[in-house]
Amino acid sequence: MSTKILPEGDVRQELSQDGDHERFSHYADRDKITESMVTGTPIRALCGKIWVPSRDPKKYPVCPECKEIYEGLPKGGEPDKSE
Repeated sequence: MSTKILPEGDVRQELSQDGDHERFSHYADRDKITESMVTGTPIRALCGKIWVPSRDPKKYPVCPECKEIYEGLPKGGEPDKSE
């Protein structure tokens, strides 16, 4: 299994992408989640989904793509779940 790191780029342009991001909680950097919730700036999850966190992630199942990518990463800190 290989892990692909997606470039940051301009996430605002990618917000129109279709997907299931509203049905899952996604893994993303804790600091970026907090900043995004305060500023409304979109962030990118491990799976590549772009969104602005705004809901309680505990109410949704974890994104299977984020989980698979996270489990393939070297052990260190644990990412936070967000919308």
